[in-house]
Amino acid sequence: MFFTQARLYQYYLLMRMDRPIGTWLLLWPTFWALWIAAGTMPPVSLIVIFALGVFIMRSAGCVINDYADRHIDKHIERTRNRPITAGKVSSREALILFAVCIVLAFILVLFLNYYTILLSVVALVLAAVYPFMKRYTYYPQIILGMAFSWAIPMAFAAQLNTIPPVAWLLYAVTILWIVSYDTMYAMADRQEDLKIGVKSTAIIFAEYDRLIIALLQILFTLGMFVIAWLVPAGMFFYLGIAASVIFSVYQQYLIRHRQEKKCFQAFLNNHWLGMVIFIGIFIDYLP
Repeated sequence: MFFTQARLYQYYLLMRMDRPIGTWLLLWPTFWALWIAAGTMPPVSLIVIFALGVFIMRSAGCVINDYADRHIDKHIERTRNRPITAGKVSSREALILFAVCIVLAFILVLFLNYYTILLSVVALVLAAVYPFMKRYTYYPQIILGMAFSWAIPMAFAAQLNTIPPVAWLLYAVTILWIVSYDTMYAMADRQEDLKIGVKSTAIIFAEYDRLIIALLQILFTLGMFVIAWLVPAGMFFYLGIAASVIFSVYQQYLIRHRQEKKCFQAFLNNHWLGMVIFIGIFIDYLP
């Protein structure tokens, strides 16, 4: 690894620091869990640790994903100029960068309790395994959902030293949301994925893709209302969930013709869906 300005810029691109959408999509469920677990404003130290952890683990996930896809990305128009497949970063450099991210993330976890440290091992396994799943299953989005949502039980464990049933329910419904939006993402690449033999839910769902995404969105929304009832939540939590339905409907509008750019736009729109739910939770739990 050479730390020239040009080299560092390639690492910056490899970690997708120029495209923070993945960080936001990982951050919102983490923040939902932190605030719900605390029942109020969580300690600032936990907010900082989990926010930094989200950023680092998302970066690590992007690096290992591009390493796993280095022979695939060159066949897809949208990804053929990524640093590894374009030859601007070597595979060895990518693995070293991944290791550095994991070490940094583990150092953060060491500030938490023993239970959360154990859970972080599962997070590492999920992050490392996911990128390779698209070669073996049509449901890699489920593995992504499990990986992206794992901060939820960790957030509860860090504050309560246990994981209550509501945490696992939040984990499950968040997976539904992630499968829905990552299927939109996969719809944008479906034709090229079919040519090179890459598997995804967008392919297996075929002409039922929009219907299944809608069902996932409905189940996610109902699940969030159940969580709000179990907590129990106040009015703003419910209003945040209700407002998120507007974004789900808009996403269905965007993907109605299955146009690649519109499907990708629908995927990006989930940032706002996650944010509006958090705003409701945040206001609800103000001291």
